[in-house]
Amino acid sequence: MAKITRALISVSYKRGIIEFSKVLASHGVEILSTGGTAKILRDAGVNVKDVSDFTGFPEMLDGRVKTLHPKVHGGLLGMRSNPEHVSKMKEHGIENIDMVVVNLYPFEAAIAKEGCTLEDAIENIDIGGPTMLRSAAKNYPDVTVLVDSYDYAMVLDEMRDNNGAVSAKTNFGLAVKVFQHTAAYDGAISNYLGSRLTEEVQEYPPTFSLQVKKMQDLRYGENPHQTAAFYVESGINEPCVSNAQQLQGKELSFNNIIDLDAAIETVKEFEQSAAVIIKHTNPCGAALADSPLTAYLKARECDPVSAFGGIVGFNRTVDADTARELTSTFLEAVIAPGYTDEALDIFTAKKNVRVMQVPLLNSYDPKGYDLKRVTGGLMIQGRDLGMINALDCRVVTDRTPSASEYEALDFAWRVCKHVKSNAIVFTNRDQTVGIGAGQMSRVDSSKIAVQKALLPTQGTVLASDAFFPFRDGVDAAAEAGVTAIIQPGGSVRDEEVIKAANEHGIAMIFTNMRHFRH
Repeated sequence: MAKITRALISVSYKRGIIEFSKVLASHGVEILSTGGTAKILRDAGVNVKDVSDFTGFPEMLDGRVKTLHPKVHGGLLGMRSNPEHVSKMKEHGIENIDMVVVNLYPFEAAIAKEGCTLEDAIENIDIGGPTMLRSAAKNYPDVTVLVDSYDYAMVLDEMRDNNGAVSAKTNFGLAVKVFQHTAAYDGAISNYLGSRLTEEVQEYPPTFSLQVKKMQDLRYGENPHQTAAFYVESGINEPCVSNAQQLQGKELSFNNIIDLDAAIETVKEFEQSAAVIIKHTNPCGAALADSPLTAYLKARECDPVSAFGGIVGFNRTVDADTARELTSTFLEAVIAPGYTDEALDIFTAKKNVRVMQVPLLNSYDPKGYDLKRVTGGLMIQGRDLGMINALDCRVVTDRTPSASEYEALDFAWRVCKHVKSNAIVFTNRDQTVGIGAGQMSRVDSSKIAVQKALLPTQGTVLASDAFFPFRDGVDAAAEAGVTAIIQPGGSVRDEEVIKAANEHGIAMIFTNMRHFRH
């Protein structure tokens, strides 16, 4: 390990840089810097040498050229163990640079600003920064490179313990981090510029780059003979399974994560206290109530057999009474925005139950992409964030839904959105009664929903995720006692379906929006 004697520091994100630089200086490290970084360090009393003085070449072209110089990159790339490199560096007056501390112009923050122009974006593309980072990372046995302020303390601790030196092992880890960082940076630039190859901005550019960070290795995938790991996106700004914290329980499985996602995404549809029980990504019961406990009991009442071994989601804090009821049966996991201390104590009696907490954010802006993998390819689409209010839908039958039917239709539609196609959901105003999911024909989904219903279907409403291709689905609903239907409409046989509803005295509304879920 070689002792660090010279560091080049130039950062856009300045968290901790003054303190870090002061400790470096206390180790006798010469600090080179540029622009705003040099100024704040000097103002803080740190002795700094301008890069232009080090290279003997002035900063120019509005700061575009300041570190792109042989004395900088020779000092970074020169291998200390290679006699030819050492000789050439000496011949040309190139001195070693043993550390680089750089983070890049905030390109993604710049393009996120309202009114950002192409010219603004271009000016926020860092050239010198990535070049120095890559040079330093390539020569990691001799150069320590820092792109993340959270690594400052670790490096300073190692320097303190090793007479101002950093190990090659640590440097290798930091170098890998650099290439991960620059890959994400270049990917963001590529996505942004690629979407602007034509006069009209394209939502999907010719190539699409996405970087995700490994959260954890998983014991296996959907089945034990498959390997798996869980990766998450950066900058998540909404409550979701990807930023949930595990408070207790066994290690999450591949299938747990998928079902936890289905649970929290379903209850996020509702402002009122809601509970949902998920089995194999499908709701097997969902309900609204004045408390989490009542909502859960009503959700479980829909299909208690399927609820066994399920995953439960809430959009309210879980209290002690709810925790007692949850632990009275076998569950895989629970996910909610919070738990009382007493509730957490109760869960400890069921140490294998995975208790997950999502961050409770006052406001968030759901966005992003939904990715579907096929062998040899990837399909990218916007997330299904569409939702309508039942009161805004078009009434297509002779009878208009009553006020209570509208409430039930709205609830049914929000649940139906999260059921696998073909999806049929029977509900009352605040509780699912029967759910038919994933069948090859819509009428079969209707029949299964009725067969599984333990509660009376008489007087319920029905939601269908897509249009009825034939009247048989409506006839089956009428036989079950359905009084109102919500569906997208758009079938060539809509008139036949509407006629059937009128014959049965069923009120029906069209959403003009479908929610296929494959």
